[in-house]
Amino acid sequence: MTITTGDILGHTQVGVYLSVVGDILFHPRALDDEVVEELASSFDMELHPFLVGGSSLLGSLLRGNSRGIAVADIATEEELDELTSFCDVVVMESGVNAAGNLIECNEHGAVVSPVVPQNGVDLIGEVLGVDAIRCKVAGHDTVGSMLVANGKGALAHPDISKTEAEAIEAAMKVPVMVGTVTFGSPYVGAGCAASDAHALVGSGSTGPELNRIEDALGLI
Repeated sequence: MTITTGDILGHTQVGVYLSVVGDILFHPRALDDEVVEELASSFDMELHPFLVGGSSLLGSLLRGNSRGIAVADIATEEELDELTSFCDVVVMESGVNAAGNLIECNEHGAVVSPVVPQNGVDLIGEVLGVDAIRCKVAGHDTVGSMLVANGKGALAHPDISKTEAEAIEAAMKVPVMVGTVTFGSPYVGAGCAASDAHALVGSGSTGPELNRIEDALGLI
């Protein structure tokens, strides 16, 4: 199946706990073996158990593509060493360190929250090897919670403006559609984790929501 539903650590906000980075799915170390096996079977990609500063909220603290990773500055030196074994790493500091909440990216581009200074956006773009823009989604700064994207498309908060959608499409080079998850939640980035071939969506998501996600992310 190209799309499945479920919970991570008892929570429907699966995108808060999982981070797809290139061809690797980072997941909390605390997951049961059965859940890890289900993820491995569904996503058909390398899985890597991880924590950021002892936190399981990987989707909120870690974001990247096959060329680079942005991570919160709560990551330990040991964790940073582990990440650099995969690709280049940029550490987001001070009050703008929740990389997963403040960035959404694919292999083509990155959308970064306006709360990140321009020099930080430029560094993120350099490490990820893409053009990076500062842009809100539906007027919100937490773009990673409002947007989920892969190399085929992007699903956004239903209130995204036309100007925001056009800027995101230009940067990420994929079409933007709007939708919801988990029976009406507009926080699609928090409720969905996606690769180019599969998406896991929080339990309680309806058939129409899942169909919309499949369309938006080119999973059909």
